[in-house]
Parts: sequence; C-alpha cells; structure tokens
Amino acid sequence: MARKPRLHVPGGLYHVILRGNARQNIFFSSEDRSRFYELIEDGVARFGYRVHAFCLMTNHLHLALQAGEQPLSGGLQNLAFRYTRYLNARLKRVGHLFEGRFKAYLVDQDRYGLALVRYIHLNPVRARIVQQPAAYPYSSHRAYLGRDDLSWLTTDWVLGQFASRIGVARTRFARFIHEGKAEGHNEAFYGGQADSRIVGEEDFVKIILKPEGKQRRAPPVKELLSHVCRRYRLNEKELLAAGRARLPAEARTLLA
Repeated sequence: MARKPRLHVPGGLYHVILRGNARQNIFFSSEDRSRFYELIEDGVARFGYRVHAFCLMTNHLHLALQAGEQPLSGGLQNLAFRYTRYLNARLKRVGHLFEGRFKAYLVDQDRYGLALVRYIHLNPVRARIVQQPAAYPYSSHRAYLGRDDLSWLTTDWVLGQFASRIGVARTRFARFIHEGKAEGHNEAFYGGQADSRIVGEEDFVKIILKPEGKQRRAPPVKELLSHVCRRYRLNEKELLAAGRARLPAEARTLLA
C-alpha cells in the first residue's frame, strides 16, 4: 500500500519524531546534543520553521515544529543528514543513523497544541529517567522556566496563553506541566483514526483535507508582522527587540 504524501500546511503545528535506526542510540554525550542544537538553530534560520518544544532522548527525539512557507521535509532531511555526518565522523563509522523517514503529524493547534508541549516535556518522566521535567537538561522545559537561554526556541505562543506577564506565565505553565505527570503514553499524538497523518477531531481533518488541495493556509509572516505592528503602533525593530517590556511582549505573543 502506497504511503500517503506528507501534508504541508504553512503555519501548521507538527509533532515530529526521529528515531535511531534499529533503536540504536543517536546521542552519546552532551557535546552531541550541543551540536544538534546548533543544527536546529541553523535550520530555523535557513528553512523558516519555528521550534515550540523539543526533547532529546537517547535513541529518539520529539519536536513541536511550526512549518513556514517551505515544507518541513527539506529542513528535517538536512538536519538528519548533517547530524548523521557529524556523528559518523566523530565515531569513525559509516551507515544510517535514523530509522527511515521522520514522522510528522499535523496537530490541531487550538485543541492539542498545549497538550503536545506538555507531552513532549514529560517524556523523560514517563521513561523514569527523572521525577521532575526540570531535572532533565535536554528538553525545552528549562528554557520555558527561564533557566536556559535558547535563542532559537519560540516560547511566546505557549506562555502567552497563560498570562501576559512572563513571571506569572511561567508559574502557571509549570503548574500545567505538573498536572500532566500522571498521564502515560498517548497514541493520540501519533496520528488519528480519521487520517494517520493528523492529530485532531473529524472537523479539523475535513478542513485540512479539502478537495483540490485547498488546505487551510496561514497568511505570510510578513503580512502578520505588518498587521501586528500597526495594531500596537510599533515598528518592526521595536517588536522584535529582545526584552520584557509589556507592549512588545504582548505583540510578539499575538504574532506567534
């Protein structure tokens, strides 16, 4: 049976999974993970996707990625190829590192977006590696709490759903994650019954799978940027500048 083509929805949120070939390890040291971070950062700049959450385990990894105008395939194939080349050179070996094609499930962001981030952050807890997600150094959880600084990670969209003030948002976010600790493996994040490529209810699936390729498309990023700047009476430089001033922070949350 032929595999269904990947779904590309600009602005869509995807649960991406990369596994080691034959369940072999893909990370052997903190240096390996640091190199992977560098490649993700480069991918964000080159391919235009956004990283909302991640967790690097020993033999697999999870990402919550928001697609840009380019399909995720190009960026993720580049990421996997370059990391494989790096690790094979370091370990003086050859061959495949990852298991076939990466998995990418389009997620109904409104209904399942926050739950997906929680699911990803709690992966080391479910695996009984740590008791608290903040104790695991190789996920985005610590960055959400303000303990790690990852410039390529987008946190505004998630934290903005908890509060406009960053301190309050982080406290509520941490509570939200803690409330999910008892949850186990959830097959819902690995594709639905209506379509194995999509995490969402039937109404969301119907919108995505409109005939003649009329999938829901997000407006271009430049158009969104211009709209938000006009609404908040900010220029682009003020909007994108680093800092915690309330108005630009609120504007960035809306833009995300």
